[in-house]
Amino acid sequence: MVRTMSLLRALISTARMVRHTPRLADGLPPDDAVLLDAPDGELGPALVAAAVGDHEPAAKLLATTRGAAEWENRDRYVMRLAAFAYSRPGWLAGWLAASPRDPDALLVKAELEVRRAWESPASVERLREVGPLIHAAAEADPRDPVPWRLALDHARGTHATHTAFEALWEQAVRRSSHHYGCHVAALQYLSAVWHGSHRECFDFAERAAEDSLPGSLVQALPVRAALTLLLAGAVTAVQADRIDAAADRAAQLSARYGSGDPWPAEVRNLLVYVLIARGRWEEALDQFHAIGPYATSFPWNRVSDDPLGQFLEARDGVRIEVASATPIRGGRRTRPTDRAVAGQGRAAGPAVPGDHYA
Repeated sequence: MVRTMSLLRALISTARMVRHTPRLADGLPPDDAVLLDAPDGELGPALVAAAVGDHEPAAKLLATTRGAAEWENRDRYVMRLAAFAYSRPGWLAGWLAASPRDPDALLVKAELEVRRAWESPASVERLREVGPLIHAAAEADPRDPVPWRLALDHARGTHATHTAFEALWEQAVRRSSHHYGCHVAALQYLSAVWHGSHRECFDFAERAAEDSLPGSLVQALPVRAALTLLLAGAVTAVQADRIDAAADRAAQLSARYGSGDPWPAEVRNLLVYVLIARGRWEEALDQFHAIGPYATSFPWNRVSDDPLGQFLEARDGVRIEVASATPIRGGRRTRPTDRAVAGQGRAAGPAVPGDHYA
């Protein structure tokens, strides 16, 4: 009898998957349309030009972010340009030769050398050697918080004391009190993997989110703390409650942006990972619809050397989980847009310009 009931449940589950899984793909881009770490419309041309040795578009792009105090965009662009220079350094060398004191070129150079130092077997020694480059980038434009995000990453890698780190943190928030990159750097320092604890990490993330504006990416800081906790292993009941609350907050942030918006893509990828870990399948599927074609390496690269493949596998797995729980004769599953139209959820729309800037 037990064996018969187990078989019946398996057959029902399979029938649900066969019937519902194809429909649940409606609105999801096909696998070959999903992009990993796709640059936005501003960064893309700068990378194309850099590929042929032309640094001018990158210089213009970063100068624009600096002039407009678009610190979040600036931070993202600097990291992507440095990653490109890691394997194609010629265009950056040409830029520095032409403008050795350019604040933007100095910042990309500092980011590049910190990246190289982190990957060295002697990372602590190499990081100490690149300290003057970070100092030079910070001096080149005293308003810019991005060099201080680099300084915070540098301090973590060189095992700076809490007192030394707090002094750098003060300098960072003085320039931009809600800069997401600086907050992420501080969160990493305070994690149990480095120089803090799970409790300290979560406390910091929750306080920062409480103090930030509703559309700020800092709202996603607790879900980053949740990921750190999940990757560490066993989760207590109290920790599980904090993780779920962090996911709820990140979902509210996601709802402030339109589906397929590349700006919150990394936050949405992170959120869907946490939702999957918590078995919140329908909410995870909602986030996959919101992500659209914009897969990001983080967080999938924390569990796989093939982040895009991991993203696609996770998306398929979530569809199957939702399908297997959908009654065979059940009505149409309500999509996020349906709930919004019906007045049962938050309508997804573009953020107010400037909401996500520090």
